[in-house]
Amino acid sequence: MGRQWGAADFTWPVPLNHRGLTLRALGRRDRKAWTEVREANRAWLGPWEATLPPGSPLGPGTFGGLIRVLDHQAREGRMLPWAVCWDDGDGSRLGGQLTVSSIVAGSMSSAQIGYWIDERLAGRGIIPLAVALATDHCFTTLGLHRMEIAIRPENTKSLRVVEKLGFRPEGLRPAYLHIDGDWRDHLIFALNSDEVPDGLVARWESTGS
Repeated sequence: MGRQWGAADFTWPVPLNHRGLTLRALGRRDRKAWTEVREANRAWLGPWEATLPPGSPLGPGTFGGLIRVLDHQAREGRMLPWAVCWDDGDGSRLGGQLTVSSIVAGSMSSAQIGYWIDERLAGRGIIPLAVALATDHCFTTLGLHRMEIAIRPENTKSLRVVEKLGFRPEGLRPAYLHIDGDWRDHLIFALNSDEVPDGLVARWESTGS
């Protein structure tokens, strides 16, 4: 199966770095750190986690299987599945994930972003910077036109992310995604490349955050 879009500049893996933040491919060496973070954040992440509707095929059952699936889809140009790593002066640590998915070229030329962060790192501006860095890569290197983020109305912390970055609200999609065991309503936020001619990282940093 070939790439689902035709951007000649699409490559994987592609690490991105900016001021202590690194977005990089998740690897087998991350199993211990990833498992620790996920276990420590089970209650924190549970209400916002994607789940499978009844009758759906099961996903990867092991960490190694997850890595294979993510790497395969990334190399096909279907997604950019980054690990979010943060260096606060004591060395870089794995603190979450950010995935650009539903990458489409042609007349739509768009993608979606999803993310999660370790509660112990929340509130430091890491995810807004990660979203900005990933969006700039998609707009400049990949030539996409639109980035979209879907957020449950109850997820106030994630709503603050799009507010800080200036994503436009586009309304409610009822029962849009299967989250935490049921179909949940989501608010949709979007940004077009021509709305941030100097880049989203520059916009974020201009706010003094």
